[in-house]
Amino acid sequence: MLSKRNGMTIVEVLVVISIVGILAALMMPAVQSARESARRMQCKNNLRQVGMALHNYHSALRTLPPGCMQWRPFRGNPRLKNFAWSALILPYMESTQVHQLVDFNYPFDHPTNAVARKTNIAMYMCPTVPVQKGAEGKTDYGGLYGQRINTRLNTNNGVFIYNRAISHREIFDGLTQTLMIAEDTGGPDGEWINGSNVFEQSGAINDPKAWAMDNEIRSHHRSGAMLLFSCGRTEFFSNSTDLNVLAAMITRDWGDVWDMTQTD
Repeated sequence: MLSKRNGMTIVEVLVVISIVGILAALMMPAVQSARESARRMQCKNNLRQVGMALHNYHSALRTLPPGCMQWRPFRGNPRLKNFAWSALILPYMESTQVHQLVDFNYPFDHPTNAVARKTNIAMYMCPTVPVQKGAEGKTDYGGLYGQRINTRLNTNNGVFIYNRAISHREIFDGLTQTLMIAEDTGGPDGEWINGSNVFEQSGAINDPKAWAMDNEIRSHHRSGAMLLFSCGRTEFFSNSTDLNVLAAMITRDWGDVWDMTQTD
């Protein structure tokens, strides 16, 4: 009498392992896509919270914060404080404890502000950006100082400029038509406390030809970046967004209009 076989042959085991491997390989892109979708949604929520904080700031003070308070140019007077808009809105985004660490009587990089400067704030960090060892006080979102896509004169045409606070009523192009914050990952001035956290946009979104050591609209998302309008609305814009449309969205009072269909 033949005995019953209770196990699997080596060939059958190898076949099963191969099938499992193939299925895992087929599922991996879908898993990665789902994870990136969740991260992109969190990034959008971060900017939405920043937008709410800016509106709360405006409601309290009747202006938005200046892009930089006491702007300090390269090799400028070290006594200039050079605080960013992103430091000034902390009490309005439930970050009062971090705000209390900042001594606004001294420059942002004074030893008195060392602890605050090294403090990470989750709302300022896009979850898609890999966390770098030793990175402290970083932000992945920058204020739009202006655009030089189709102009080289008066490029302080955005919402966040040096040493001057812009009010909503000065955004003549309309809050729903004007950008104020954009993703700016990997830039040289990506600290939430540093007043250099504002920039001019010179080219396309995620433009591979843009100088790596310049601040531009960049992200780690596939095919685009997240942007915040002055009304508080957040949108994801593709890399192929028309340049003239992008320029029109950044300027606050040029009277230019843009077609939403050209942002896809």
